[in-house]
Amino acid sequence: MAEEITMAYVTEKTLTDVVRERWTDIPDARLRQVMTAAVKHLHAFVREIEPTSAEWATAIDFLTRTGKLCDEKRQEFILFSDVLGVSMLVDAINHRQQNGATPSTVEGPFHIADAPAVANGGNMAVDAPGIVCFVTGAVRGLNGEPLAGATLDLWQTDGDGLYEAQRPEIDGPWMRGLYRTQGDGSYLIRTVKPIAYTIPMDGTIGELMNRTNMSHMRPAHIHFAVEAPGYHGLVTHLFESGDEWINDDAVYGVKEPLIVAFKKMPAGSKAPSGEIMNEPFYVVDYDFVLERKAQAAAA
Repeated sequence: MAEEITMAYVTEKTLTDVVRERWTDIPDARLRQVMTAAVKHLHAFVREIEPTSAEWATAIDFLTRTGKLCDEKRQEFILFSDVLGVSMLVDAINHRQQNGATPSTVEGPFHIADAPAVANGGNMAVDAPGIVCFVTGAVRGLNGEPLAGATLDLWQTDGDGLYEAQRPEIDGPWMRGLYRTQGDGSYLIRTVKPIAYTIPMDGTIGELMNRTNMSHMRPAHIHFAVEAPGYHGLVTHLFESGDEWINDDAVYGVKEPLIVAFKKMPAGSKAPSGEIMNEPFYVVDYDFVLERKAQAAAA
């Protein structure tokens, strides 16, 4: 076998071994592991499906067009990873929380950094379509300790099911905000109720999904990235219980502990902010539980 691998001219049988051997010539051990595994599994994939030259050219064109769709507000490759379930697998591998910690889920392709700071109880959905929704609760550690000053970075669709990146007419941040917990770990957010929506179907991933019978819908949800000093950060969603698509999420992001009631309150009810609302509104109650970092726990 060793003699075969070093031959200048390879065959279909020996090619994978020759390529893997060459890709071992990488000083960085982790990169060497990644690339030799990539060669192994990519070659196995090609051997299994035996693509024609035209099919392989189509695949290259698909990836090229996918890349051209990506910019600072749209990430078609993340969406591709999402619909293949790879994003959730990577998330599961990297976030094996202790029992009791809030589960993580995928970030998705619509997160935008540098969300504007919003005061506790402030409205991150000014002028947005949709029904008012208050989200209230606390951020705590596994032992119940309140985490004062924790940050909650939120982003979501508006009441029309659209993110900021899907509203080119909007100038400035839309449906996102950065909140901080109070001294007792509590937080209060005012927004609008999200609705179920389709993943973007106007790009390459939409082309692919349209050739299947799979759902391209996401159940109604709000994204959160929660951080506190000394604790592991958390990227997660809160999903609306009873949503039509709760069992058919296009990106496989739903976890049972993240399904919550969006309680509808009638007009004239008192909101968590203390005001009497003239219109119906929704209330979501949820406590986020973070896991302490090992070094912080030892200290």
